[in-house]
Amino acid sequence: MKIINFKKYLFGLVLAASLTACDDELDLQPISEETVDNAYSTGTQLEAALTGVYESFQSNDYYVWDRVLFEDVRSDNAYAGGDNPEIFQMDEIDISTTNSRVFNAWSAIYNAISKANLVIERAPQIEQDITEQQRERFIGQALFLRAFHYYNLVKLWGGVPLITETIKSTDPSEVRIPRNSKEEVYAQIISDLEMAVEMLPDTYGDDASINKARATKGAANALLAKVYAQKPSPDYAAVLEYANEVINSPANYELLDNYDFLFDGNHYNNSESILEVQYLGGDEGTWGPQMHLPPSISGDTWRKFVTPSLDLVAAFDSENDEIRKDATILFESVPWIDEYWGNSPNSSVPFAYKWRNASGWASADDIYLLRLADIMLMKAEALNELGRPGEAAGVVDVIRERVDLPPLTDAETASTESMRDAILKERRLELALEAERWSDLVRYNVAVETMNSVDDVDLRDNQPVDYNMTQDEVLLPIPQNEINRNPQLTQNPGY
Repeated sequence: MKIINFKKYLFGLVLAASLTACDDELDLQPISEETVDNAYSTGTQLEAALTGVYESFQSNDYYVWDRVLFEDVRSDNAYAGGDNPEIFQMDEIDISTTNSRVFNAWSAIYNAISKANLVIERAPQIEQDITEQQRERFIGQALFLRAFHYYNLVKLWGGVPLITETIKSTDPSEVRIPRNSKEEVYAQIISDLEMAVEMLPDTYGDDASINKARATKGAANALLAKVYAQKPSPDYAAVLEYANEVINSPANYELLDNYDFLFDGNHYNNSESILEVQYLGGDEGTWGPQMHLPPSISGDTWRKFVTPSLDLVAAFDSENDEIRKDATILFESVPWIDEYWGNSPNSSVPFAYKWRNASGWASADDIYLLRLADIMLMKAEALNELGRPGEAAGVVDVIRERVDLPPLTDAETASTESMRDAILKERRLELALEAERWSDLVRYNVAVETMNSVDDVDLRDNQPVDYNMTQDEVLLPIPQNEINRNPQLTQNPGY
């Protein structure tokens, strides 16, 4: 069963979002074709436009599901599963410039940016039905959201065109713009987030379902910590500063005592969550979990996608990390043949299990975009890179204690180099299948080494799998559709 079969459902979800300010049918149009009028003139209309920016998390394939494909399936955490040739390309690290999932992600993220630009541009001009506090918070949220989307773009493609104003012309000479450098994109992201920090509140009151659904000061500081680590020349002093802002926030973020509560479906909008995509189920549900979950939960028997890898399971087992393994992976016998886990029917196959409720394509399972454990491990990384491995180990041990694992060993804490390996391993086990792994491998400059060291065997012919990855394949190809429409765009090397 292919992903394309669910476009009709996705379109219905978009129609159901009555406060959406922009038509998400634009998602499949190239950025050069998007225009905007001057229809927003009141605070109520502007708030509806801002709701439309948030709705982009729920209504496009990238944030619903593809981010896991690009980060976990493309890495050593998961296999493609399913039957979609374009997802097989991601698994094999052999992605075509015409891969439609790559083009859809590019288009959908730029569509969300265009919505954020509208709010940022119109907010200062509106005089009716708006207070100054509302205006500032609307702008701060839109700045954060624009930064978040550009952060995903630059990680996936490197330098991309920076568009920070609404498109007011269809003249090709004005809208066909070249790529900015990675450094310029990261500078824009940091500028947006620094302004957002000044404009956003720590909370919006006592309702956690609002505080975890909207951009806050904590979310902006969390993203700044990640951005300063991921950019071409990391600034770990800044990473430490912003991570501490989150950890010491008046919003009182705290790790949950029980790791499984993060994913059981009954504890969303919890103290550990900083920002999550909200789903209510039914007409406002997500189809993503149905793509992952086994027959006993999903209620169907077709082959599922995002199959956890042998390497990931071995990583959990090597640490005796049963708590996080059981919260991340569920084994079940299946009627299909799996080329890595069993080449005969009724073999036991692992399933991605961090979304637990399929609910017939209408799940109420949320998606964490930012959570505290991630930021604590970013703090550990910063401390280690600043020459303080002992302090870094203390932070990692707090994460390990929650899942009943012993402190790091003396060998692991002996040096910056050994701690670097320990932190990367800890991030893998803590954040597996949460769309972080590829970015971590790239930031640590070990993506090529790691993927070419994976020891996979295709059981159909008992031949080892050779990923034959090169440095050029760290980035995705610029979609050929966009290059055809905009000759100013240049392709990434190697494609």
